[in-house]
Amino acid sequence: MSSLTMLRICSIRNIEYAELCLGPKLNLIYGENGSGKTSILEAINLLAMGRSFRSSKTGTVTSQGKQELSIYAETQAGNRVGLVKSRRQNYKLKLDAENQKNWDSVARRLPIQVLDSSSFLLLEGGPKARRRFLDWGVFHVEHSFLNEWRRSRKCIANRNLLLKEKSPDESQMRAWDSELCEAAQAVDDARKHYFQQFIPAFKKVYGSLVGQDGLAVDLEYHRGWDLDLELTDLLAAGRQQDLKYGSTQIGPHRADIVVKAGSVPAIDLLSRGQQKVLVSALKITQGMLFASAIGEQCIYLVDDLPAELDCDNRAKILDLLISLDGQLFVTCVERSSVESCLQCPPEMSTFHVERGTITD
Repeated sequence: MSSLTMLRICSIRNIEYAELCLGPKLNLIYGENGSGKTSILEAINLLAMGRSFRSSKTGTVTSQGKQELSIYAETQAGNRVGLVKSRRQNYKLKLDAENQKNWDSVARRLPIQVLDSSSFLLLEGGPKARRRFLDWGVFHVEHSFLNEWRRSRKCIANRNLLLKEKSPDESQMRAWDSELCEAAQAVDDARKHYFQQFIPAFKKVYGSLVGQDGLAVDLEYHRGWDLDLELTDLLAAGRQQDLKYGSTQIGPHRADIVVKAGSVPAIDLLSRGQQKVLVSALKITQGMLFASAIGEQCIYLVDDLPAELDCDNRAKILDLLISLDGQLFVTCVERSSVESCLQCPPEMSTFHVERGTITD
């Protein structure tokens, strides 16, 4: 599935209805704060992944007074994707007129990279955000990963139910431990393989943005249990602690990516602008690895590009994104804040948003 050519939005925040003819390259969306710019990106992400990058609750995304939202898009390749979702989270998702039980097929066909204020969670948030980032990359390049990931989650959920009992059945516990260890190893192997490819690509991208004088940053993958010990032994040794907390304390659900500058967390040394450059490098690297493995570009959604960035860094990130030759959506307040940074203006479509009304 290629770039989006048309997007129809109904009842998303302050956008009652909008139909946009989209460009294959840079789509620049500008307007005052609160006008509805981000809602366009939110609609694309909701259609592609089933969730908003701003809120986990559909009710907060749906326009006031409306009981459901709808999004429809067409692609350059002729594919059609439609979503109707109610405030109660019920949904109907279609891909080329066929009902979809989940977002697996749509997510594979509409690979989205989002760069917005929540992206800073990759540095300042807990491990969950970094695991999700890592698993997005593995999911798209290793198709067996999703089944093993789901298998590990099922094992952990059932093991946790046993741990909450006063006297867990030992045979059941051993059975779930055994299956968890198998699934955990498969998940770890896939993550580790992807991460080994990610590191050199990231260093190249990050280096191109910060130059020789930029702060050196290192990434470390932690799998969620001791590297030198078997998970089966650690689960047995940690049983009492797990019983105390009523949950499994080690495993693939505890994996993390540690971002360091020397011996300290990189976030402790980086300014807000430098953090945005680093996060941009992480997202762009992931998109490039996807393109290398799959042969198609991601769709990049960049909300408020000028925020926290000086003109030089803005231009570097924008030039790099444009060089990927994929579809790019960028929002800003003043269009000149982006246009002034374009070294060689690409094919561009512009949209002005004012109080939920969009004009091109």
